[in-house]
Amino acid sequence: MYKAVEESIRKALRHHIRERYKTDVPVVTERPPRLSMGEVASPVCFELAKRLKKPPRALAQEIANGIKPIPGVARIEVAGGGYLNSFFDRAAFFRGACEQAGAKPMAAPPDAPKVVVEHTSINPNKAAHIGHLRNAVLGDTFARLLRHTGRRVEVQNYIDNTGVQVADVVLGFLHLEPKTPGEIRALAAEPKFDYLCWDLYTRVTQWLAGDPTRLTLRAQVLKDIEEDHGSAAMMAEVVSTAIVRCHLVTLDRLGISFDLLLRESEILRLKFWDTAFALLKQHGAIQLVSSGKNVGCWVMQLPQEAVKPAGAEEAAEEEPSELAEAKIIVRSNGTVTYVGKDIAYHLWKFGLLGRDFHYRPFHTHLDGREAWTTASEPPAESAGTPPSFGRAHEVYNVIDARQAYPQQVVAAGLRALGHAREADRLKHFSYNVVALTPRCAAELGYDIPPEDAKKAHIEVSGRKGQGVKADDLIDRLEASARQEVTERHPELAGTFEGHRTADAISKGALRYFLLRYTRSTVIAFDFEDALSFEGETGPYVQYAVVRVNGILRKGAEKDPAFEQAESANQARLERGEIDVAKYLASPGGDDIWELALLAGSLGGRVDVAVSAQEPAFLARYAFELAQAFNIFYHKHHILSETDAERRTFLLRLTALVRQQLVAALGLLGISAPEKM
Repeated sequence: MYKAVEESIRKALRHHIRERYKTDVPVVTERPPRLSMGEVASPVCFELAKRLKKPPRALAQEIANGIKPIPGVARIEVAGGGYLNSFFDRAAFFRGACEQAGAKPMAAPPDAPKVVVEHTSINPNKAAHIGHLRNAVLGDTFARLLRHTGRRVEVQNYIDNTGVQVADVVLGFLHLEPKTPGEIRALAAEPKFDYLCWDLYTRVTQWLAGDPTRLTLRAQVLKDIEEDHGSAAMMAEVVSTAIVRCHLVTLDRLGISFDLLLRESEILRLKFWDTAFALLKQHGAIQLVSSGKNVGCWVMQLPQEAVKPAGAEEAAEEEPSELAEAKIIVRSNGTVTYVGKDIAYHLWKFGLLGRDFHYRPFHTHLDGREAWTTASEPPAESAGTPPSFGRAHEVYNVIDARQAYPQQVVAAGLRALGHAREADRLKHFSYNVVALTPRCAAELGYDIPPEDAKKAHIEVSGRKGQGVKADDLIDRLEASARQEVTERHPELAGTFEGHRTADAISKGALRYFLLRYTRSTVIAFDFEDALSFEGETGPYVQYAVVRVNGILRKGAEKDPAFEQAESANQARLERGEIDVAKYLASPGGDDIWELALLAGSLGGRVDVAVSAQEPAFLARYAFELAQAFNIFYHKHHILSETDAERRTFLLRLTALVRQQLVAALGLLGISAPEKM
């Protein structure tokens, strides 16, 4: 509701200035620092004054006196040296917010431009860890926000099943734990196969470090996998497929789902890369190096502005160090780098490759959504007809900040092929790493060097086997939540409702913890902080909804006469027969108005979160609304209010807060239990 009135103000100011002063100026609006200064302020007169050579305050007074009435605005006042401060019609805003909160969000038409959000993209060689969860939760939440604003969204998960990480696990099964493909298949069917591979991957890293000549074995395994040849390729298929299934089960626990799992192997087997390679050579976008350490490699020359920043980490551990302004696309042994395959992938994403995959169903998520996967051959007819994938208008890649350089290379590849518009629509949705607090690391049994004990966070390493496995983390949070629920509600111990409540609390705690920080912030994870019922946490916001539910439930459970009278008054309120303006009027109703104004601002906050690509803004809004309601709850005795009309108004405001809190939490992928 807030954004609708704000847009009406901007539109009215633009029209009035054009009609009266015969000029167009940008109309910027902002929220004043104090409620006494109104709800929307505009400094437009300062810009207008430069053009008309008049004092800005005099212009502001002219506009305030002459502008036509604006729907939803009670008055406009001049402030400071020339600000135009708009004061909302509080009663109209409240009624509009109640109506808008009950409306369903707009759905995108089937032919609307498509937005592809690629996220998670965990290497399918070991169990998911907490760093992967930040990626998945960010991507899932951003996709929810885009859908809420009426965008048509397709969520993809890129599966690097031919890369060096999978090759290392296969190397381990060939040389450290000698297994046949059949034995690997049997192991993959056992529980915790992803945990087994976690440990093996760490051992392989140490084994390779012990003798650099063993890297030739890795190179051969990688080549066999890429060429789909021999036991190594068969093992890679079994390992990667089984671990992807493990990842999906883990992510289902957090309500995260996908439309398409796009496997890197199909980019190679269906000759996508061959097509992209030919195009890159044809356009002169890549060159064959004839001398130096990269002799025999195909590299891409990048414009100066795309050169990797000093100190940036290597994009992929298997690649040699690049020249200052070049990127290896094909290694000297003929294998394609991750970035090379990524260029082919993005040509397909935008519908520019002239080729398509085959598809088959792969996994049904807990929410009922079917996740399809790419395939090398047409599936059986019983598999059904897949949706139309790819052909994106815009792409968001949720990849950590250390991958900024390869993302630049992909965009440079698109531009070199003449697709500048698509390159501009390729957005790197970056984020920083997740570490552990020293307390959390100690709880997990890590041996912390004395020099690290006083650090704000302890870094983790998948190659070294250090990190919090996602399932272990979720299990630990669920156990803590169950204990908390049992202490508060002993009657729920061991019941389905108790389990469901603990699940909602632990899921909400983890998702909110990962979303509350801006994307550029390094998160130091801590079990105690995440699960706290106080402060800026998921359980705090969830508890506000539980409190609202309790108020509304107790109101309904009062004696029949109360319920009958309240129902009649609610109907009168809906018809506009109760004067809500007197309860919102300044100064006595300012605190109530602030809560109503905040509750009616969800749409605007969502728009800001989307435009800034910052889900943390919505997480902050949910906390602010929960906090404001808790203050309101302690100040106003809702159910014991003796004025029946005022009580009806307070109950309707309470219901509005509930609707907006539930909606905000839903966009964050969080539900609120009945009890906490």
